[in-house]
Amino acid sequence: MSLQKTAEEIELIRNSALLVSKTLGMLASEIKPGVTTLELDKKAETFIRDHDAIPGFLGLYDFPNTLCMSPNAQVVHGIPNNTPLQEGDIISIDCGVLKNGYYGDHAYTFEVGEIESETKKLLDRTKASLYKGIEAFRIGNRVGDVGFAIQQYVEHFGYGVVRELVGHGLGTTMHEKPEMPNYGKRGRGKSFLEGMVVAIEPMINQGTHRIKQLQDGWTILTADGAPSAHFEHNVAIVDGKPELLSTFKYIYDALGITSNEEDAFRVVPLPL
Repeated sequence: MSLQKTAEEIELIRNSALLVSKTLGMLASEIKPGVTTLELDKKAETFIRDHDAIPGFLGLYDFPNTLCMSPNAQVVHGIPNNTPLQEGDIISIDCGVLKNGYYGDHAYTFEVGEIESETKKLLDRTKASLYKGIEAFRIGNRVGDVGFAIQQYVEHFGYGVVRELVGHGLGTTMHEKPEMPNYGKRGRGKSFLEGMVVAIEPMINQGTHRIKQLQDGWTILTADGAPSAHFEHNVAIVDGKPELLSTFKYIYDALGITSNEEDAFRVVPLPL
């Protein structure tokens, strides 16, 4: 598929992305000690199907579930199971949907009860790095500019940027070109084009950038067992500038959080 999407295609991707946003918002109030990730996964599947869409991850590359659920030292691609969440955990939830032929795909790392202060900083800084990357996603820049913005910000705090897993283009398939690493050099890589749609998703470790994989063939963990955070938005270039197609608003509404972090990238009003 073309890297450049029409205005109509961008709207279809936005609709799918916003269903992911609403799914994550629905889950936000359900995340608490004692709940299992498999229970949350089933709620998400029902919610998505009730909104006339298909879970985008279920069966994709043979993945067995609707959500990637990755607690604590798991970076991404964790498989939902019957282990209850515990006070002080963090849990990355990555969700995708397919609706009207187009994908939405984004992620948020949630707190389970009260978490350690250093872990809270990791989450806040990883989310801040996401917006650093989004700001660099504009005409006149290249793939390396986004990666550089994310890497420079988080490495200042001594965090590790995962190398092996990257963001990606988005459209009628879940993973399209270009790949969007969370590290890089300014002025390197593919130039950005009007109408390009990507998923920008920093995966940042509190310790080493190195990772390992479980024998399940999916779950990725930090090599040193330190916590990892993951935040992801879907973004289009419209009139040369980044425009968010996804939102964390539904999460914040559920959790009673006030934030203006998306205002600079929000052109189209969100549906009520």
